[in-house]
Amino acid sequence: MSDPIIMLVLLLVLLGLLAAGVWVAIALLSVGMVALFFFSGAPVGQVLATTVWGQSHAWALAALPLFILMGEILLRSRMSEDMFKGLSPWLTRLPGRLLHVNIIGCAIFAAVSGSSAATAATIGKMSVPELTRRGYPERLVIGTLAGSATLGLLIPPSIILIVYGVATDQSIARLFIAGILPGLMLVALFGGYVILQSLLHPAAIPQETQHYTLGQKIRASRRLIPVLLLISAVIGSIYAGIASPTDAAALGVVFSILLAKLSGGFSMKMLLEAIMGATVTSAMIAFILAGAAFLTVAMGFTGIPRNLAAWIGSFNLSPLELLAALTVFFILLGCFLDGISVVVLTTSIIMPMIHSAGIDPLWFGIYLVIVVEMSQITPPVGFNLFVIQGLTGINILSIARSALPFFLLLLGAVGLIIAFPQIVTLLPSLM
Repeated sequence: MSDPIIMLVLLLVLLGLLAAGVWVAIALLSVGMVALFFFSGAPVGQVLATTVWGQSHAWALAALPLFILMGEILLRSRMSEDMFKGLSPWLTRLPGRLLHVNIIGCAIFAAVSGSSAATAATIGKMSVPELTRRGYPERLVIGTLAGSATLGLLIPPSIILIVYGVATDQSIARLFIAGILPGLMLVALFGGYVILQSLLHPAAIPQETQHYTLGQKIRASRRLIPVLLLISAVIGSIYAGIASPTDAAALGVVFSILLAKLSGGFSMKMLLEAIMGATVTSAMIAFILAGAAFLTVAMGFTGIPRNLAAWIGSFNLSPLELLAALTVFFILLGCFLDGISVVVLTTSIIMPMIHSAGIDPLWFGIYLVIVVEMSQITPPVGFNLFVIQGLTGINILSIARSALPFFLLLLGAVGLIIAFPQIVTLLPSLM
């Protein structure tokens, strides 16, 4: 049986299991077993045991539950309220006014949570009711929140960058640093879109009746000091080489507990809820990674990835043509799978092609995350859409329509980093 036919059979098995509602991790393990049993002579049980054990105790994975716990703690704190009150006085004269609170607030929270869904929930629970009450257009309120919350996947500490780093043996610290400039670029693109819309439709943006003196703005900004210190402690320690991502994550957990306690309203019950939430999420991701690692090894035994890369190479696609095809592939895949599943499902097959095309795997990780960000705001499986629907009760297709301009901006960002790869590679090259 030829490699393309074997690949098609395994893909159909995987899609069948996922369509039947089987957990992603179980589906990955099952497809790996089928590949080993029918298409190679390797011992299934031995390969399964050694691969899952080797993957489960990787030291780089220790940062994952710690960053998730940090986000869970801050999700239950009063940080979103403090951020809104600290940012809003500075934005009343900017075109678009308080809509920028969604964008800047999401960027700030993304820098301490690493999760897109947590960013949407934390910022949305404060900004959506407040902006709606003040008369801001619902479409822009929802769109800025849905689009900007995707920054949680890119701006370090990013959970999905940890997953990519572990799956492809890339430096997590370098991936974190590589995500900073693209993240700031997206903030600028989103802010620019809001400014453009407010200039084209000035009547849609309500006038702010309250005006602030410079002293009042500075006093309000004191609410931002704790979270900025947290960002500096986590990201600064990594960039300065003082701490590894795992060490910085542990530091972040300690600071987030102190921050939540000092902000008030954070109890031992909330801490236990945060620990349980982080445990469940971390176990799910670790299980998926173990399944993906086993499938990667199984595919290696069959020789399919190597042969498939050679087959695609026979088409003589340029790197640009390959990236264009992969962008369409990832967008379609992201319509049905969450971002982490997309990464772990595809890396074993895609990376040989990336290496053979001469594409920098560090750059490709940031490219992949931006493309996966699009899947967070595309139905039917857009996690940000579900989170915002839970916050607002609005129909999910209406939320998706509101997020469409930001989907297109993300697509534009992909074009920008392809045209100017230095946006990604500049800061890591300085380390």
